[in-house]
Amino acid sequence: MSHASHAIADRRSTLLWLALLAATALTWAIGEGHASGPAIAALLLAVAMAKGTVVILDFMALARAPLLWRIALLGWLALVCALIGLAYWKGMP
Repeated sequence: MSHASHAIADRRSTLLWLALLAATALTWAIGEGHASGPAIAALLLAVAMAKGTVVILDFMALARAPLLWRIALLGWLALVCALIGLAYWKGMP
């Protein structure tokens, strides 16, 4: 990998890391604001799904891994988020 390619990869990783920090700050602010309701729950699950996808594909370097690995890990993430969403929905009055 050339020096330019490393610089681009480093910049991408830094930008993704900053995006993860911003997403974490957003979810923290929502929690501190005591926001609630189905729309907030959906937003928080969407942010968690996006963060998990970035971690799996970019920081775990599975973007170029065999399809089965990506399906397994992203499927697991989707299943966990779906089960949390279902539990929230079922628990609503």
